[in-house]
Amino acid sequence: MRILDFLCKKAIKANLTTTTKEDTIKELVDLLITSGEIAKKDRSRLIESLMDREALGSTAIGHNIGIPHAKSDCVRHLVAAFGLSQKGVDFDSLDGEPVYIFFLLIAPQDSAGPHLKALARISRLTKDKYFRDSLRQAKDEKAILKIISQEDEKRI
Repeated sequence: MRILDFLCKKAIKANLTTTTKEDTIKELVDLLITSGEIAKKDRSRLIESLMDREALGSTAIGHNIGIPHAKSDCVRHLVAAFGLSQKGVDFDSLDGEPVYIFFLLIAPQDSAGPHLKALARISRLTKDKYFRDSLRQAKDEKAILKIISQEDEKRI
């Protein structure tokens, strides 16, 4: 599984404007709504699911990476948004560091396999410091998509 198999190309933002965990999740969900992947009527329910997941334990995995995720009947297939924060967000990270790189994942209720594979894929690729640094230095959405695409192809 590649990241580009589930990342919505229209739901990438190079400069998130939010500074709190909940607002960042809202901004990422809004990217999926704007892209047409999620219906606007499902916004609050989806945000609630994501915040419920955060209440179980932070999805910030260290190395300035956050992977907020949830299962929801709002989607029929696995979908993701990507956001880059220039200032960093306090996301209760395991290492206490701010999060700059966000992958927001939404999976259908009954899709444990693809959901776990996607989380594993993102975790594996973001362990690479060069990949993380390249993403953080990206200036726009086109550059982000190119970096992710190249990394996806290198590590099949």
